[in-house]
Amino acid sequence: MTDPNQLIEDYEQRTAALLEQAEEAKSRIASLTGAATSTDGAVTVSVSAGGALLSLSFGTKADDMPKDRLAALVMSTAKRAQAQAVGQITTIMAPLIGDNSEAMQFVQSQIPPIDVPDEPAPPAPQFVVNEEQQDAAASQPPPAPRPARRPAEDDDTDYDQRSLFKKEGGW
Repeated sequence: MTDPNQLIEDYEQRTAALLEQAEEAKSRIASLTGAATSTDGAVTVSVSAGGALLSLSFGTKADDMPKDRLAALVMSTAKRAQAQAVGQITTIMAPLIGDNSEAMQFVQSQIPPIDVPDEPAPPAPQFVVNEEQQDAAASQPPPAPRPARRPAEDDDTDYDQRSLFKKEGGW
C-alpha cells in the first residue's frame, strides 16, 4: 500500500513545479518582442507582442525613399515583427499545456489574428529635373504610346563607292 503522506508530498512537488513553469511562461510572454527588417533593408523594427514600437532604425535605402512609401514600409515591417512575437506564445505555452490540448486551443483562440500586409512596391522611377517639372508631371496624364515605325529597308551596300578624299567630278 502506498503511503498517503508520500502521495501528498509528490502532489505538492508537482504542483509547485507546475506553478514555477507557469510563472516562467508568464514572464516570457510579458517580455516577448519581435523584430523584422524590410526586404530591401530600409527599415528595421522591434515591437512588443501587443504591437508597441520598441525600436525603429533606417538603412541607407530609406534616405532616398518617398515619405509615403517609407511610412507604409514601417507599418508593414512592424506588423511582421508583431506577428513574429505573437507566434512565440504557443511555443512558450506548449511544454506547459501540450501542443494539441483544449487549453492550447483556448490560448490560440485568444490570440487576435494579425493582418500582415505585403511590403509596398517601389514606385516607378520618374526623371524630374526640378520642382516645377515635378508639379507639372504630377498633373499631366501619362504620354500616349508612340506608333510603331517600320524598319528601314536593309541596304546591302552600307558604303558609298565615292572616295572620301575626292570631290565629285574630279579635282
